[in-house]
Amino acid sequence: MFRTSWIGLFLACSIGLCRAAQPTAPPAGYQIVEKWTRTSPDGKTTIEQYVNKDEDDDWKWQFWARRQDTFTLLDPEPAGYPSEFTFTNDLNWIVRVQKYGSGEATLYLYQLTPRGFRPATSKPLGDLAWDYMKTTPEWRKIVKKPEYHISAYPVKGLDESYRELGVDWPANRYLLISLSGEADVKGRKRERTGVVNGWRCRYDLQTGKFDVPAAFSRDNAKAILPE
Repeated sequence: MFRTSWIGLFLACSIGLCRAAQPTAPPAGYQIVEKWTRTSPDGKTTIEQYVNKDEDDDWKWQFWARRQDTFTLLDPEPAGYPSEFTFTNDLNWIVRVQKYGSGEATLYLYQLTPRGFRPATSKPLGDLAWDYMKTTPEWRKIVKKPEYHISAYPVKGLDESYRELGVDWPANRYLLISLSGEADVKGRKRERTGVVNGWRCRYDLQTGKFDVPAAFSRDNAKAILPE
C-alpha cells in the first residue's frame, strides 16, 4: 500500500512539474506581428505569431493559440518563417502550413483539448504523409527519389468536405494532402527535376490513418516521374 501511494505521489508531482514547465508567454525579445494573426470563424480562437530577429539577422517565429482562459505555444521549436493556419468547420482542428526553405513546406496538425490546442501528431503531418507515400507502389516506381525541395500542402476544399472533387465524405473527417518533390539530375551541370508532382493522400482525423481513395489512383500514377 505504501509503495502504491508513493508511486501515485511521484506521478502526480511529475505531471505537475511537466505542466509547470510549459511556457506561459513568448520569451523576451519576441514581438507580435499583427498582420499574421488569424482568428477562427467563431471568434473564440486567435492564432498569434511572434518573431524575434537576432543580431545575425536570424528570424525565429513562435505560434501561440489564445482561447478563452488558455494561451498555449503550439510548437516549442521556432520556425524561420510565418505560417498559414486553417480551421476545420467543427473548429476542433487546426492545420498549419509551414514554409521552411525555398520551395519547401510541411504541415502541422493541432487538436482542441481542455487545455487548448495541442499537437495532434508526434511529428509534422507533412512528414507522416511522406512516410506513408514511401509504403505505396508509386514510390518504388519513381525514377529518382526526392532529395530536397520537398513540400506538403493541404488540398483546397476542406471547408466544403471536398465536394468539388465529387466525393461524399462525412464532414470534418478527412484532410487531403498533396505532395511534391524534386531530385538531382546528373549532367554537365547540376539540375533539378520534379519527380513527385501533386501526389495525393487522405488523412483520417478520427483514426490517425492515411489512405488513397480509389478515385485518386489514376491521377497519382500520373503524378510521379516513372523509371
